[in-house]
Amino acid sequence: MTEIPEATTAPTSTAGPESQGRALLRTLRVWDTDLPAFDPAAAPAEPLPLFWQWFVEVSHAGQVEPHTMSLATADETGRPDVRTIMLHDADAAGWHFGSHAGSAKGRQLAARPEAALGFYWPAQGRQVRVRGRVTAASPAESRADLARRSPGALASALVGRQSEVLPSYEELVAESEAAWHRAQAEPDAPAPSWTLYVLAPEEVEFFQGDARRRHVRLRYRKETRGGWVRELLWP
Repeated sequence: MTEIPEATTAPTSTAGPESQGRALLRTLRVWDTDLPAFDPAAAPAEPLPLFWQWFVEVSHAGQVEPHTMSLATADETGRPDVRTIMLHDADAAGWHFGSHAGSAKGRQLAARPEAALGFYWPAQGRQVRVRGRVTAASPAESRADLARRSPGALASALVGRQSEVLPSYEELVAESEAAWHRAQAEPDAPAPSWTLYVLAPEEVEFFQGDARRRHVRLRYRKETRGGWVRELLWP
């Protein structure tokens, strides 16, 4: 990250939101807190244990919603897309997340089944980046994934139609209300388009920020034989 020069005074302009926002931007600091040390020489041989170690540590450090992540995909023409979603699990198979098969990301993954994930945990100045191939889990696994989530998640899945054009907000309210009632009455109600996706990692990078900008970047790269190569990157 690039350091932003510190302003001498906070913005007090009565100008519009754009001018105020740009003035505010120049006052913001990055990682104005004590950051943990990270010794890459002591990192495990595989990325998954380190991911869960960092996940627990940032959670204990007060990171809000550490399970949120950015998912980057590309459509059939190669145009990139990105959005924030929730991590459902991470295991030997890969990093798990869910969506509707007919959503924008579902269609993009069907056309180009590769993606990247990005976690940013400012409480400790840490990032994790994951790249790899994505596969759709079986219908049974997808149903089990949805069953483990909240009634609200089921209601949202029952509404479906993700990424479609919405004629009016009132239509969403009506369909959402009906879906909430159904989710409460039928906790096992099927949502056929709901799909569990698994990203099998080919590269996983761990970034530990440093106040003096001597950031530590450790990348795990999957070998064709199945093992992992660890290498440091210049920040």
